[in-house]
Amino acid sequence: MFGVVAAIVAVDQLTKAWAVSALADGPVSVVGDTVELRLARNPGGAFGRFQGYTPLLAVGAIVVTFVLVRMARHATDRVTLAGLVLLLGGALGNLADRVFRAPGFLRGHVVDFVAVGWWPVFNVADSCITIGALILVLRTLRPPP
Repeated sequence: MFGVVAAIVAVDQLTKAWAVSALADGPVSVVGDTVELRLARNPGGAFGRFQGYTPLLAVGAIVVTFVLVRMARHATDRVTLAGLVLLLGGALGNLADRVFRAPGFLRGHVVDFVAVGWWPVFNVADSCITIGALILVLRTLRPPP
């Protein structure tokens, strides 16, 4: 379980490092104007909300991380565990930005770089969080036999 979480964090941080260096000069079109790689730094929460609350979001992510670890260690259903692992990996990936990126400890801005249509710019960690949350919602609606 923790190996997969570490892999998610590593891929997230590597893609963000790539984005910071490769997209500094401007966006790169992947599919016309619909899909592009565009560097953005998000000091807020999901969808750019809660601007100015970066330290609070960082502390909240630390608390959520401990809760997710506890839940994952006690999960008996593989589907639930997969959802929790995705959530945990995504949370840790974005938390790493808040801890280690500018402007400073617990105030760092999250690097986003994937732009799809009207959807807010996101990253690998955001994708893992979204997919993990969807898995958990679906598992709640349809529990294991």
